[in-house]
Amino acid sequence: MANSNAVTFIQAFKNIIPPLGNKLHKGQAGRLAVIGGSLEYTGAPYFAAISALKAGCDLVHVFCVKDAATVIKGYSPELIVHPILDSTDCLEQLKQWLPKFQAVTVGPGLGRQEGTLKMVAEIIGEVRKLDLPMVVDADGLFLIGQRPDLIQNYGKAVLTPNAMEFSRLYTSIMEEELAPQNDPDPQKVVRLARQLGSCILLKSQRDIISDGEMAVSCEVHGSPRRSGGQGDILSGSSMTFLHWCFNCDKWLEDMEMYPSNPAVLATYAACVLTRTSARLAFEKYRRSTTATNAIEHIQAAFEQTF
Repeated sequence: MANSNAVTFIQAFKNIIPPLGNKLHKGQAGRLAVIGGSLEYTGAPYFAAISALKAGCDLVHVFCVKDAATVIKGYSPELIVHPILDSTDCLEQLKQWLPKFQAVTVGPGLGRQEGTLKMVAEIIGEVRKLDLPMVVDADGLFLIGQRPDLIQNYGKAVLTPNAMEFSRLYTSIMEEELAPQNDPDPQKVVRLARQLGSCILLKSQRDIISDGEMAVSCEVHGSPRRSGGQGDILSGSSMTFLHWCFNCDKWLEDMEMYPSNPAVLATYAACVLTRTSARLAFEKYRRSTTATNAIEHIQAAFEQTF
């Protein structure tokens, strides 16, 4: 799908946004989970979780290590925080919670402790058993580079690497050296997505999305200020939109208007929202723009876009 059809994509997404109304109950627009957060990295899971809420879901739970929990709770009372990732019965506790969720993000602020990564590998297996849409970001991508079998042929998984992370994944999985590129070849994204059997969203000068069959480019103007945390905004909003798209029956009503894989539409919409939020924030804060400023503008970006 080419950029000339971007308007069609935006219109398609507008048609599946859950309408607001007095008859809705809490959780209907999304009960989601972020798996991540370590002693050193507490901001990333917060950014992802709060962005999912700001994008329109109802509830977000964060599952992190014990030392990160109090800090993340202190960022916002809106988030439900579980300090269990480093507990001995983590998997058993999570098995009780996972069936309650409709989408999951794995990786923000996760860290690379061997024990944590081993636990997260098992969690990904449980997510697949429940057939939940899943975003894999940050250190979750490091894990996939070591264990691509974890998401092999799982069409509801979306990997969100930046240029450096993509080059590492491509080199490792395709066994072909690839240097990081500011303007990457879309066919490389298609090849890797086809090899993995999952969707890839490559964050770069232009965002490229592929499910192994098609490549979609998002070139909406964003912010020239590249502060940390914008990728977490993208992963959080993608999680919300994945839930909306995979739980919508409109693909059955009008197949020509929608891509064959709902993940492509969800991630494209999240790219547009994230870039627009960052641009609006930059127009106000200029060189001082941070991820927090972009989050403040999610609602304005949502209304402007959708």
